[in-house]
Amino acid sequence: MDWLSDFFRSINDNYGHFFSWHDVAATLSDPVSWGIIASLVLLEGLLSADNALVLAVMVKHLPKEQQRKALFYGILGAYLFRFAAIGLGSFLIGFTLVKVLGALYLFYIAYKGIFKGGGSDAVENKGASFWKTVLLVELMDIAFSIDSIIAAFGVSSEVWVLFMGGILGVLMMRGVAQIFLKLIEKFPELEQAAFLLIAVIAGKMMAGAFGYEMSHVIFFVVIISVFVGTILYSTGRRRREAKNEVHH
Repeated sequence: MDWLSDFFRSINDNYGHFFSWHDVAATLSDPVSWGIIASLVLLEGLLSADNALVLAVMVKHLPKEQQRKALFYGILGAYLFRFAAIGLGSFLIGFTLVKVLGALYLFYIAYKGIFKGGGSDAVENKGASFWKTVLLVELMDIAFSIDSIIAAFGVSSEVWVLFMGGILGVLMMRGVAQIFLKLIEKFPELEQAAFLLIAVIAGKMMAGAFGYEMSHVIFFVVIISVFVGTILYSTGRRRREAKNEVHH
């Protein structure tokens, strides 16, 4: 039963990080941590911009005041789920098999997003009561969170780094989804670039499972290169198309 006592000890230690001022201060004062958090927020924003619209469709049948309440309860549920998942995941991610399975799942998500056009479908939710709508929003939030939480563990195993990335990511999904949607509308290749980054994170997680750790510097360079490169490629493509239209 040693594994069981190790499990509870590890879970206790992991959740203890949430209430440690030292860990919070260390995270907030470390530029590398903020770089990782920014990477997680950017990734979540690109992957989840359309998710905010799905949630808006789900609550639109409610009165305006109840719409805001339902979405607010959804945010609370998303945070509680992340709190639970990060604490438990910090223990599980220590197992090689879990890392390998997580990496394979992320490779699958990346493959589906790049080659199959996998995305979120809007869900109509007509006539449901307020609390049934809240429950459906909660379930949808959890479904949206699973992929990003697994991807986050591919980037870092620090509890507060993951939670800060999650907090800001969910706020951005709800608060500035329109900005990301306009960004994707202007540079449509960014949506596939996000899945390409998922593949990079999957590779990082798979390498970590076998003892090869990608340095933060290399990871940041890859993130920035993919993001900036995609925007430059998209801009160049639009210019070429505009020139072709003029010639025709």
